[in-house]
Formats: sequence, structure tokens, C-alpha cells
Amino acid sequence: MEAVVHKANTRGRVDFGWLKSNHTFSFGSYMNPERIRFGSLRVLNDDIVAPGRGFDPHPHQDMEIISIPIEGAIEHKDSIGTSGVITSGEVQVMSAGTGIVHSEYNHSETDLVNFLQIWVIPDKRGAQPRYDQKKFLPEDRKNRFQVVVSPKESAEGLWINQNAWFSLGNAEAGKELQYESRNKNGGVYAFLISGKVNINGTELSPRDGAGFPRTDLLKVNALEDSELLLMDVPEIQ
Repeated sequence: MEAVVHKANTRGRVDFGWLKSNHTFSFGSYMNPERIRFGSLRVLNDDIVAPGRGFDPHPHQDMEIISIPIEGAIEHKDSIGTSGVITSGEVQVMSAGTGIVHSEYNHSETDLVNFLQIWVIPDKRGAQPRYDQKKFLPEDRKNRFQVVVSPKESAEGLWINQNAWFSLGNAEAGKELQYESRNKNGGVYAFLISGKVNINGTELSPRDGAGFPRTDLLKVNALEDSELLLMDVPEIQ
């Protein structure tokens, strides 16, 4: 099937002063009936938060929430007793399950923080709320894909309640990276953090996204030094 392409400049945009956010899929005041989700991938927000500002305590339920800082650091607190700081190079997961209240603030009083906020619809409702974070070394994804989120506690990366696999890759210009899909009946959504790539004939520039439904193999050709996030997700039954 053909790729579903979402160019960076077509995303929903909000600007609250302290928060500038671009929404790949419908979220908040941005509603686009053609962009509700890609398989179980429900939200992909590219957030920039002003120094010392952030999201006050608010609730979630029955959603798997992944945060990936691109630049800067996030300060996290939640109702299950977790508190900590997540920096660039780390990944955070939070299973909202039966219910959780959390806050996320820019940890710095002087610098902006830019992070990806991603929601995945879980494979079951009423799970036990849970939080985790982990640091991943950039050298472990040089010209290869590094798993940072998976559905297995025993696998590399952090785990969530869904048959979803998130992988980060840093590709040098001229290199080809290949990725074999784990969800043949779902698909892989690619989000380009930086650089320029061609994936199965689809060219992406920074902050472009593209969904590849029911694909077996992605061939990622780096046209420039590039950083890429792949989200391999099932279709919702």
C-alpha cells in the first residue's frame, strides 16, 4: 500500500506562549478527520516548552504514553510516587492504565525543551499504572536501528502494553538502513527528527512523518546525516 505522508508544515499547530506544539494527529483543538491515528498510534506531538514552564498535574487513563526529549530536560512527577528528570538521550514510558495523574515541566530555568509526546492505544484496559525511563547510547544506533520501546519486559528497551516497537536510528549520509516490520497487518510510522531520507521511494525532510501500512521491509536511504524514529504498531482490532 502507498505511504501516508504528513509533511511538517501540514501539522496542527498551537502556540500558547509557554508551549509551542505541532500535532501530527488530531489533538486538543486540532481536529482533522483524516488524521485521527495510524493503527494504534494515536498522538504524535512535537512540543517546545519555555524555561521553567510545563504541564500542570492532569489525569490519564488507558493509554501508553512515551516521551522522547530531543533537546533539553523534562521534570516528571506522578501520583504513583515517581519523580525524576528525563534528559536528551533518554526515553520515558508511562502506562496510564486504571488512572494516573502526572506533571511535566521544563527542568531548566534558562533553556527551551523540545520533546516528542507519543500516545499508543493499549492492547488491554485497566492495567496497573506504571512508569519507567532509560538512557540509550547514541553510538548503539549509528547506522542501525536501536529498539527503545517494545512489548516485552525481557527485551531491550522499555516495555508497554501493546505489540508496538519503537526504534531510533542515526544514519550517515549515503548509508542505507533496512527495517523489517514486526506488525505485518499494522504498519510502521516513520518520523524524521533531523536530516533528509528516502524511505521506499518517499522523501522526508525534518519533522516530516510517513506511515507505511502492511509493509514487510523499509529501506531507509540517508540523503544527509539523519536521525529517525520508527514506530511499528498493530492495527486496532
